[in-house]
Amino acid sequence: MEQHLETVALFSLKLAYESEGSSPILRDDLVMGDYQRDVFELLVRRGDVAGIQVKVGECVGLALEAVGGVGKPLGRELGRLVGEFAGIQAIELLNAPLVALKDYLKDIQ
Repeated sequence: MEQHLETVALFSLKLAYESEGSSPILRDDLVMGDYQRDVFELLVRRGDVAGIQVKVGECVGLALEAVGGVGKPLGRELGRLVGEFAGIQAIELLNAPLVALKDYLKDIQ
């Protein structure tokens, strides 16, 4: 799960900050500091669903802005997916909506 969380953060930050012709954002870039796998690993180990959702929400919020918000077609679907993720109450149930979110972010890169 930690790898999927880090990937969601990476794809979100790529949408928000990467521009054509610039060097790509990588997992070890400074912008990923608060969203690296070890940060998510700690939250998962603690069972901190709310903390995980806050971290993912921060990144996906930036991605939503980058695609024009929920009023645009890409943003509507992204908003729906992050809403599903945010509505989960148990850590055991996070994986399916997390994978859907990751796959969608990958597709819209």
